[in-house]
This record gives sequence, structure tokens and C-alpha cells, in this order.
Amino acid sequence: MTLALLQAAGGGGSFLVSLMPFFLIFAVFYFLIIMPQRKRQQQLQATIAELKSGARIVTTGGIVATVTAVKDKTLIVRTADKSMLEITRAAVAGLYEGGEAAS
Repeated sequence: MTLALLQAAGGGGSFLVSLMPFFLIFAVFYFLIIMPQRKRQQQLQATIAELKSGARIVTTGGIVATVTAVKDKTLIVRTADKSMLEITRAAVAGLYEGGEAAS
């Protein structure tokens, strides 16, 4: 009877050992992919919150523009051809760091 109990108890350990590769893969993905992406997203949110008039930005659509006015949820931007656009803050992909100046 005790031999049967020992064999039954030993089966639980092998189940955890069989799941160990999945935990390791998840840990690798978390530290190599999820955590850096979360950090980049937080940096972008901080950059968007600190935008001021005169900042050069790039939108998610690839438009390079200069911020002319900052509202609560939107930005008024001027593109290179002097057209004015109103975009949401979520459309900002980052600050423009190119060498060309808008005319």
C-alpha cells in the first residue's frame, strides 16, 4: 500500500518538470520582448505628455510636422508645405531627429 502511495506522489513532480520548459520560454520572452517594449511605450507616453509648441514630430503615418498648438487630446501641427493638421496625441510616433529643416 505504501509503495502505491509513493508512486502516486512521485507523479506530481514529473508533471511540474514537464512544464518547466514552458515557464522558461515565457520568462525569456518576458525579459527579451515584453519588458523592453513596455519601457519604450512608457518613454513614448512621457514624450507625448511633454510636447510643446515648436517640437518636431513624426506621426504613425510617417508625416513629419512641427507642433504649433497643444490641446488636451489633440495637437495642431504644421507640415512642410504649410498645411495645418489636427492630430490625436496617439498618432505621434516620436520626435523627429532628422537633419533637414522644414521650410
